Amino acid sequence: MSRIALSKSSIPGRRAIASGPVGWSFRLRSLVVPVIAIALLVLMASLNIGLGSSYISVSDVLDTLTGGGDARTQGIIFDLRLPRTLSGILVGGALGLAGAVFQSIARNPLASPDVLGITWGAGVGAVSAIVIGGNLASLGVPLGGLVGGLTAGTLLYLLSWRKGIDGYRMVLIGIGISAVGYNIVYWLLTVGDVDSATRATTWIVGNLSDVGWESVGPVLTALAILVPVTLICSRTLSTLQFGDDTARGLGLRVDASRGILLLLAVLLASVATAAAGPITFVALATPQIALRLVRAAQPPLLSSLVLGALLTVSADFAVRVAPGATDLPVGVLTAILGAPYLIFLFIRNRRKETA
Repeated sequence: MSRIALSKSSIPGRRAIASGPVGWSFRLRSLVVPVIAIALLVLMASLNIGLGSSYISVSDVLDTLTGGGDARTQGIIFDLRLPRTLSGILVGGALGLAGAVFQSIARNPLASPDVLGITWGAGVGAVSAIVIGGNLASLGVPLGGLVGGLTAGTLLYLLSWRKGIDGYRMVLIGIGISAVGYNIVYWLLTVGDVDSATRATTWIVGNLSDVGWESVGPVLTALAILVPVTLICSRTLSTLQFGDDTARGLGLRVDASRGILLLLAVLLASVATAAAGPITFVALATPQIALRLVRAAQPPLLSSLVLGALLTVSADFAVRVAPGATDLPVGVLTAILGAPYLIFLFIRNRRKETA
């Protein structure tokens, strides 16, 4: 019978697991941070679900979600409140994970779907579906967002490619794509009728208040495929951080691997944007927060996933309890927080270049 032993690794901050002749090492913080974040996420999600005209305590929310509670409480939670919070968890997790992949590939903290044009590319597709689709908008928005995001991602890859991908060039091109997408979106608002323009404007600011089960289902299905595949690719990202030459020496197909990772990140960001609109800042800041908490060499994927969900649900809770901000979309709050953070990153990168 084999024995499993836990011991200190020769690498600082890591632990090693050995079972007979097989062993591997891991960073202890990479497990502790997601576990704590999940506990906080459960608490914030319960608070968010319980908030409303009929207040439900955290204990009653958890009891109902695990099969208890009376019929009235079950109806309030499952029919009215759970879709909003669950959508926040899914969208935030997808954005956090996408941001971690983009920043790892570009080796640049400014690389996120918001800056690289993926968000506004998805916005062009979704708003086109709303303005042109009419009654078919509910069916066309997810598909339009996905197509728009993929188109922006393809342009980003092709325009950034020059015997490899340079993170600085990718960010500059992404800013250009964002500007084009942003202006196309607002042009579409001027050519649509009043009703479609109003629906599109509500979607543009990033809103979870109108999300129902019909929107949660497709997002949950897509992320059930994309998230595990992306997490499995974390080893590839770890290899790419050593540089292209070293990665090729280790037998990795660098260009193909990077292309697959970019595709996964684009799909994650596009699905999240199509579901709830452009919720900015989450994909930009979450990987950097996770990086500092875990103290890793690059943004950790699992921690970024959970922290992205936690940040989005917390922001949604904040706009619901803040005085006079009941109708404030969550995307507005995250944008307000994201603008100074983006300026901070620009200043920080500039200081590093001049140091």
